[in-house]
Amino acid sequence: MHLASTSPRRREILVSLGLEFTVVPVDVDETPRDGETPAEMVLRLAVAKAEAARVPQDDVVIGSDTAVVVDGRALGKPMDRDDCLAMLESLAGRAHTVLTGVALSGPHGALSAMSETEVRFRDIDRDEMLAYWQSGEPRDKAGAYAIQGLGGAFVERIAGSYSGVVGLPVFETAGLLEAVGIDILAPHDDL
Repeated sequence: MHLASTSPRRREILVSLGLEFTVVPVDVDETPRDGETPAEMVLRLAVAKAEAARVPQDDVVIGSDTAVVVDGRALGKPMDRDDCLAMLESLAGRAHTVLTGVALSGPHGALSAMSETEVRFRDIDRDEMLAYWQSGEPRDKAGAYAIQGLGGAFVERIAGSYSGVVGLPVFETAGLLEAVGIDILAPHDDL
């Protein structure tokens, strides 16, 4: 099995499931297509990432993509401090949606699924936003925050998949793996 991502968070999730895998970095253009919804985008990119990994054809590759969506618009990774502050301002004191697409590619073809989670932020003042930017954490995160890090201090509540917000939804991933004959809950000989 292979993971088409260098994300430490996605690796940690797969390790926590007891899966053995190798990391295969891929380079996929993540530019949204004209008329494409955020849900269509994360599913397309998850499949594209899984299929971009060059591995033996009989191996399974997992690809994933996450988007933070507010007012129907997907927020990417912040380009700079001002972009980060604008994103955090758009999220502060309200709910947004996190969509994560996950795909498996292999001898079975490509299978995909998506998790959808509502995340509500508390109010955030400008000084907190600036301090968060200075921490370095939001610089490479969709929507300019990481729920599993300091950004979790802004989260008032979630409804849905925590692991999906982190970047790899466990429920959907396990379902896809089971569909191709990999049961993460199967007994292991070494236990």
